[in-house]
Amino acid sequence: MPRTRPITLMSTGHACVDVYQGAVAALVPYFVSERAYTYAAAAGLVLAASLLSSVVQPLFGALTDRWPLPWLLPVSTLVAGIGIAFSGVGDSYPLTLAAIALSGIGVAAYHPEAARVARSASAGSHTAMSWFSLGGNIGFATSPLLVAAVVATGGLDASPLLVLPALVGAALCVTALRAVTATASTAARAATGADDWASFARLSGAIVCRSIVFVGLSAFLSLYAQGRTGGGEVAGTAALFVLYLGGAVGTVLGGRLATRWGRVPVVRWSYVLAVPAVAGVVFVPGPLLFACVALTSACLYVPFSLHITLGQDFLPRRVGTAGGVTLGLTVSVGGIASPLIGAAADHTSLQVALAPLIALPAVGWLLLRTLAEPCLERTNDAPAR
Repeated sequence: MPRTRPITLMSTGHACVDVYQGAVAALVPYFVSERAYTYAAAAGLVLAASLLSSVVQPLFGALTDRWPLPWLLPVSTLVAGIGIAFSGVGDSYPLTLAAIALSGIGVAAYHPEAARVARSASAGSHTAMSWFSLGGNIGFATSPLLVAAVVATGGLDASPLLVLPALVGAALCVTALRAVTATASTAARAATGADDWASFARLSGAIVCRSIVFVGLSAFLSLYAQGRTGGGEVAGTAALFVLYLGGAVGTVLGGRLATRWGRVPVVRWSYVLAVPAVAGVVFVPGPLLFACVALTSACLYVPFSLHITLGQDFLPRRVGTAGGVTLGLTVSVGGIASPLIGAAADHTSLQVALAPLIALPAVGWLLLRTLAEPCLERTNDAPAR
């Protein structure tokens, strides 16, 4: 069986799960308009999804290091979808918070095991892992369109319809697991080398900086674009779609660039270029805002899959933990900053609240400035070292 089939299945299932990560930010404008939530209250919903995910995901990663838990993939996909599906039912803020938190737990349970299975199917190839990550980016990109199609026409009461991607994703996960099992004997690669916790910590710090920028923009870009372009809800949905779609392009580009230039140099330059790109999002008005959003998205996502493979190679004996941190803790922790951004926006403006995000990619670059490639033997398309 070709190795591309399990990766394709894993990527498609990943898309169905990450619809629900993107759905939280896409739902924010509707909670603000239909339920009159403040910016801070709306950001609290983003925090509910992010905080539990950031805390729980490394725990799931540690579990998968000890015992393979393939059944988590379809189950966690269903949990993620059910949480979002019930988030719009009823007017209770605590119940809405709980539903979104449940979805965050589902997302947290999915990613470490999925990263482990994808690594096995790809034999450690960071190009193949970029295709796996691409699925998540596509899920992010389509989530505002899906939410708009359902909620803009039927209101928040129609949110139960948002469970449909989870049903599809669970079925795909089962099929993917069968395909991966069939190819595991040829795809698996034994761990080599010692765990490099110091380098992993620096990489994780950079990912935190990237996470705060991306989650902060995700939570408020739709509302911000409406005011900066004068295009209303359509402009807000379009800006969020561009943010997520640009990530899909950036992820695939990152794998190809790393094949030629190496992962660490590509990651460093991505952080450098993100500084002017984010500045454009904050300060450029009118239609040019969309171009700045696209550039920002590409810069933030070129290193995304490379973060995963670098983390796994820095901790070759704990790939589940590495996946839980790089895909979970350091990514989701960005949601902790969202209420601070929301509170600042309530007292000043969204532009003032978003301006500090410009400096964070530079901080990430400083952490990565002297980072070296992991000293591991690669079996596929990694550059010679």
